Amino acid sequence: MSATDGHPASIAAPVEPDEARDSHAGKGLQRAMRIIFAVAHSGQRDVGVTELARSLGLGKAVVHRVVRTLTESGFFEYDPATRRYRLGPGALSIGLAATARLDVADPARPYLEEMVADTGETAALSMRCGDQRMYVSQVLSPSEFRMSVPIGGMFPLHVGASSKAILAALPDAEIEAYYDRQFDGFVTIMSKAGLLAEMRRTRRRGYLATKGERQLDAGSVAAPVFDGTGRVFGCMSICIPLARMRDDLIERYGQLVGHATRELSTRLGHHA
Repeated sequence: MSATDGHPASIAAPVEPDEARDSHAGKGLQRAMRIIFAVAHSGQRDVGVTELARSLGLGKAVVHRVVRTLTESGFFEYDPATRRYRLGPGALSIGLAATARLDVADPARPYLEEMVADTGETAALSMRCGDQRMYVSQVLSPSEFRMSVPIGGMFPLHVGASSKAILAALPDAEIEAYYDRQFDGFVTIMSKAGLLAEMRRTRRRGYLATKGERQLDAGSVAAPVFDGTGRVFGCMSICIPLARMRDDLIERYGQLVGHATRELSTRLGHHA
């Protein structure tokens, strides 16, 4: 009872301090970002709520609430037939805007153009994205029969010359950790020792060539690009229809792409 007017005192709802609200919002944003990166780096076309919840250690209700909100905003797309989610047009828009602002894409272009002029084949720039890499730029071959790469496409670091050129530029400990994340518990023809041996050979040679490894009718020759911190940024590659990828050309293409990546790395502030 109120001590002054004899009527029951009203009970005000507790006011949440600004710090508590900010902390709650921050945790929600952190969860959303973890889910976004999990979908982006899953290596699959789409992902289900159960898979996301299990891999992130979150409750299914929490994950479902977040992915539903991201779908409503256009950042994710939902397939009702499979009940799975994938990156949507909103994510693509942000990714392309980020790519357009890359400091590396513009200085890389003259080197890509020079490789196309020298080889008649398509040349591409990729950047590392955690355990994957993404095509960010290309200059197409003038040939009617030519390779083209999917800008924005993400690929694991153990398949194809472009990916392996990046992986080889990492310290052995990081390569071993990558192997454990990708293959631990799975039967694979690729042993950890075998992968390390291939990566060391690539470092000594300075470039890597593969045929039909990521795409059956295509091959590529690639070498890593380093930034001013000495870390691998990504790679440049020459992309070749398999019918034109003769063994006698591989060393010449390897020297060309190796020279181009060393020059670009120097422009980015890298000192070998």
